[in-house]
Amino acid sequence: MFGAQATGCAPVAAAFRAGHDVVRPVKPATIAKSLAIGNPADGPYVLDVVRRTGGAVADVSDDEVVRAIRLLAVTEGIFGETASGVTLGVLRRLLADGVLDPGAETVIINSGDGLKTLDAAGAPAGAGGPRGAAAIRPTLEAFEAWESSRAA
Repeated sequence: MFGAQATGCAPVAAAFRAGHDVVRPVKPATIAKSLAIGNPADGPYVLDVVRRTGGAVADVSDDEVVRAIRLLAVTEGIFGETASGVTLGVLRRLLADGVLDPGAETVIINSGDGLKTLDAAGAPAGAGGPRGAAAIRPTLEAFEAWESSRAA
């Protein structure tokens, strides 16, 4: 079992690295708002489960979160929220550090849609966002008109 946190709010990861059984509360400072729990009640239980299963708890920076969100969108067509960026970012970190076997089957949880955290993924729509993103009405006709204007 492995755990993932954003560096700006990583009390469990810090306790894991330090070998502590108690989680020291922190003040959250991360774009991953859904994971920004500075004093997680279940922190000691997470540490216990992770250690009993030979796992780890790691964290990634907000920049790594954004890069992971974009990677997931570009490679898989999945637009995940910041929590999925944390999860994928930590997976990449654990693979790079040799903690996880790249040949083993690994499952990560994508718990939310990127529409919940648009501001974290890059520039807002219509403000020079990724690949000319623009705000359009949520209709098929609006999409077709926008698509036609790009082809012209």
